[in-house]
Amino acid sequence: MADSWNTDTGEAVYRSRDAVKNLRIRVRLERVTSTAALSKHLQQQVLSQQDRGAIELETLTSQGHTADNEEELEVGWQEKLFSQYEMELFQNEATCQTPLDRQYHAEVKALNKAKGRRNHRIFTYTDHDRYTSCLPLHQVQTSTDLLTTTKSSPTFLAERMASVRHRRQDRRTMDCSVPKSKIVNWEPTAEFVKSSHVVNNAMQTMHIMGDMGPPGRLGQKENEYLLVTIKTDGSGTVIVKPDFNKDKEPYRIVTAGEKREVWRLTLENVCTTMQPEEKEREQNMYKDLYVRHKEYLNSLVGQDFEMPPIGILRYLMNGEIVSAKGFEYDNLYIHFFMELPNNWSSLPLQSLSGVTQTCRAKTLGKENVAFFSYPFSFEAFYMCEKESEESIPQWPVIYFKVLSLDSWQRFRTEGYGYLLFPARPGKHTVTCHTWRPLQTGTVSALRRFFIGGSPELEDHSYVRIPGTFKGERLSRFGFCTETTGSVTFNLHCIQQARAFVDATMLKKRRQKVFDQLGGFSQQGAVCTILEAFQRARKKMQEARESLPRDLVHTTSQLQVESSA
Repeated sequence: MADSWNTDTGEAVYRSRDAVKNLRIRVRLERVTSTAALSKHLQQQVLSQQDRGAIELETLTSQGHTADNEEELEVGWQEKLFSQYEMELFQNEATCQTPLDRQYHAEVKALNKAKGRRNHRIFTYTDHDRYTSCLPLHQVQTSTDLLTTTKSSPTFLAERMASVRHRRQDRRTMDCSVPKSKIVNWEPTAEFVKSSHVVNNAMQTMHIMGDMGPPGRLGQKENEYLLVTIKTDGSGTVIVKPDFNKDKEPYRIVTAGEKREVWRLTLENVCTTMQPEEKEREQNMYKDLYVRHKEYLNSLVGQDFEMPPIGILRYLMNGEIVSAKGFEYDNLYIHFFMELPNNWSSLPLQSLSGVTQTCRAKTLGKENVAFFSYPFSFEAFYMCEKESEESIPQWPVIYFKVLSLDSWQRFRTEGYGYLLFPARPGKHTVTCHTWRPLQTGTVSALRRFFIGGSPELEDHSYVRIPGTFKGERLSRFGFCTETTGSVTFNLHCIQQARAFVDATMLKKRRQKVFDQLGGFSQQGAVCTILEAFQRARKKMQEARESLPRDLVHTTSQLQVESSA
């Protein structure tokens, strides 16, 4: 054959806002085998020799009747077209078992009383037919092979999805042979995989079939071939396989058997297109709908953004206690609480303390790490009632202590620590090192090991600066401590104030620290300078340690001489 064929038989996915019942497809099926071509050639010869009466026209045209060689139909969504086999099957009322069969029996009787069915070779299987729900895999695959020029084997997904609709009614979520104590099935059977691991979306399916039997022998199941498969769901998705021809060549279908006849398949979308006025009316309707939905959402959220009063800073922290490592005993938990300095306040129902879950440590590298991932949130307000003498305000502090729990429900104090609220907004990852009071002697160590308990602080603020301290110098001379482990925090901080929004207020003279938030900028500058100084000092120490000792001594002498 010199004709070219369309070999792209993959499925096409369409999306539409309109109802799927408006879908209409024009299907054209035409036989292009050598026998049909020969009959057409002889028919043309007959037309040229008809005047001489050499050959009678009827004797040739009876072999290649047009109704047997080609057919064209417009098929709607879920439109039932009976095949010759179904016409003969549903004529007998005794074969009807279901209400759908009896409905088809009445429709077939009505067709027989009327002029008959309008289709000859093309027929359909709707979503309600038992043939659609139980369509064999080999039939679908054979039809796909006939539509393509190359043979392909069914994929794993195609094999599993072949009987999804058939399993929908009696589908089990778990194999009963698997005991409840063993949820993970290490040796799943094929039926277990089908019933448990296949995504089952509720889609409606329709098949357009073709009866490729020879003239006079229509109605045999082995001559039925799948032409088009249409699937849709409730969200407006329409899947057509194969796709519409559009401007491409028709598809080729080769029948099985000795003759292996060739058919030409053409698919065309003949849905009624919308007029420009209807499209504009629909677009205006959707715009109106979107505007109303937007107004509804705005009414739920509100137009005004919540702002704190003038002169008040709002501080929000979403934190997480990530992990703890380097402690002596296992089964750790953390008890923490917030301390608010002067001029700071919180909400009445705001919790200022918390306790994490007990976590068992796991070996990570050379250390035992306990991963808590414990979230907490905190909201505080700062308001300066009078002129503040301090240029840098006091920030809230998180005090915490790490404890361990043994199998006898005895706890031990593993370490104390504190965390200062970050002065800058954003994300911060902070690692706080801890220590605990140490009581010298062997008896204290034995008591800690056997019966639990250890020296504790009566005031947790003693970790930093006690709240009751009023002097100038705080001495901890003679207080024995021991360095223990560390705790890691993730902090997400937000600061909100009117001064951040109003740019004109920032240009005024700063009379109050927090009215114009000058203290925050000053503290941020001071912290930046201190951090830069610490980094430079650390680099200098590292460089000095890497030098030889003689060179370090000579450099020190030169520095002394230059200073003199």
